[in-house]
Amino acid sequence: MKITILGGGGFLGRKIAATLAAEGTLDGRRIAELTLFDITAPPMLAAPFPVRCLAGDITALPDDAIPRGTSVVFHLAAVVSAAAEEDYDLGLRVNLQGALSVIQACRTLVRAGDAPPRVVFTSSVATFSGGQFAQLGDDTRQVPTNSYGAEKAAAELLLQDASRRGFLDVVNLRLPTITVRPGRPNKAASSFVSSILREPLLGLKTELPVADDFAVWIASPRRAVEWLLHAAAMDTRAMGVDRAINPPGITATMGEMLAALDDVMTGGSSFVQHVRDPAIEAIIGLWPARFEQTRARALGFASHEPMDEMIRAFINDDLAATRAERGI
Repeated sequence: MKITILGGGGFLGRKIAATLAAEGTLDGRRIAELTLFDITAPPMLAAPFPVRCLAGDITALPDDAIPRGTSVVFHLAAVVSAAAEEDYDLGLRVNLQGALSVIQACRTLVRAGDAPPRVVFTSSVATFSGGQFAQLGDDTRQVPTNSYGAEKAAAELLLQDASRRGFLDVVNLRLPTITVRPGRPNKAASSFVSSILREPLLGLKTELPVADDFAVWIASPRRAVEWLLHAAAMDTRAMGVDRAINPPGITATMGEMLAALDDVMTGGSSFVQHVRDPAIEAIIGLWPARFEQTRARALGFASHEPMDEMIRAFINDDLAATRAERGI
């Protein structure tokens, strides 16, 4: 089988690629070729199959980004939340026009006689509102309160309709806030959720822009990769028309996260300074922090690990590479 990762230079794209390279198969099928595509060419990796690393614009995908015979497309490319709020045109272009470009590329394959490829799309908890005390069911209506969430929700609908029409076979995975992210802080409004754990583990001071009792819906990189790979291999017939999944993350307050950090690293929370940021609160404060998980569990998505295990996983998987990347 041939697989493409759009956004293959991002941290989730790299982790998916590394897992596929290590295993050599997906759902028991041998991988014949992997294409990694991003705005700059992703780094090459060793694999038991050919790997192509391409650079380009997600809104104008070259034909070889999703070549003939592609079975699975991971569509991870995005402009993150605060950046999309700051630059409306850029968010629309990448987050919405990018999805349309993926649909058109898949239509081209089907018109040429290929089977509709499975498309795994990373949507977001930001497509919902309701705030801190809402608990959302599987059929809750999406009412985003930020441009990023609106663009992701619109892309979900377009991809779902394209799936209904037989151009592709989509699973829209509404990821929680991923933590602990390796590397550096980014322009996501939720970037601090990783920073308050990652920076102390690096021996660096950082700021917490919300109160200790502020709650978020989170997932670890390990679990997110597992969910994405499951979405690529699962039987979608059980999903029916609704192709979106709220995967089984966990709810955590900032205080609970800092307590877990102290359990793993004595005194870790002393590196975190409370500095309230109304602009950040205005974006992320309306995101819900609690979801029912009935449908995701019925479809085979794995439960989440406890917070201390999530932190230890970052130490084992990503801390050394993050130190090297940041010259620490």
